[in-house]
Amino acid sequence: MVYAGQMDSYENCNEVIQEFISVKVSSAQVYRVADFYGSRLNGTLNKERILEPVNNKEVLYAQADGSMIQTRENGWSEVKLGRIFKSSDCMHVEGKPGWISHSQYLAYLGGHKEFCHQMDSLLDDFGPLKQRLIFITDGATWLKNWIEDSFPDAVSILDFYHATEHLHGFSSQFFKDKEAELKWAKQQRELLLDSRVKEVIANISQLAGDKNKEALRLIAYYESNLQRMDYKKYQQIGCGLIGSGAIESAHRTVVQKRMKQSGQRWSLTGANNMLNLRAVKKNQQWEKIIALTKQDYKAAA
Repeated sequence: MVYAGQMDSYENCNEVIQEFISVKVSSAQVYRVADFYGSRLNGTLNKERILEPVNNKEVLYAQADGSMIQTRENGWSEVKLGRIFKSSDCMHVEGKPGWISHSQYLAYLGGHKEFCHQMDSLLDDFGPLKQRLIFITDGATWLKNWIEDSFPDAVSILDFYHATEHLHGFSSQFFKDKEAELKWAKQQRELLLDSRVKEVIANISQLAGDKNKEALRLIAYYESNLQRMDYKKYQQIGCGLIGSGAIESAHRTVVQKRMKQSGQRWSLTGANNMLNLRAVKKNQQWEKIIALTKQDYKAAA
């Protein structure tokens, strides 16, 4: 019931249970049992790392981002999601998209301080990696400040997708000629990839002057993240990752697939209990649930 409950909506999963084991249970029963065991994981799920130690030839990647779900108490609320993986687990097959064979996931609905505390504990367990610890995040202030405060010696990368998304947001509004816009934006993207961010800033300023609000906003964004945009260097270390595709994928598989279905609204407590189950499943730690059911199945019933 717990496994089925974290895979699909409670209204659908009781049908699956009946088909597989010929036992009829109500969706309310599945909810109660799944929610109970999700709550039993509180305080224990993120206490230990599941990845092997990082050797001298590897780097450790850490990505974090927010994803919105609908809650009963606060309306749309942000789930903080973290994903940690080693460079040796980044697989590349010619002609196919890359994939990551092993990751550790952390999900939390609530303030960023508790989320950062839990991420700190996991990352600290790998020891002092310094520049072999690489963060790839967007420009959110809380993420930037957390990395600077907790891991000042780590490499912090501004996600290249977000950097270029802001660029295209400006160019699409400034240019009337679509072909001219695409040509200009492509040139700036190539300069960013070559770590020539200051040239891009100068080009934006020269193009739009000093009164265009969109241009000034983009320049301020780039200048505040200047130390995180050395993309030419970043592509030569670890797996060469400069984008947050891994965490974007995690949002879909950990959070959205189960928790953003049509009409769903979650209590804050219930959402965190489900996030615990989703994370333990993605972390390939389902034996934790099996062990709990053996300990206190009577109490759950």
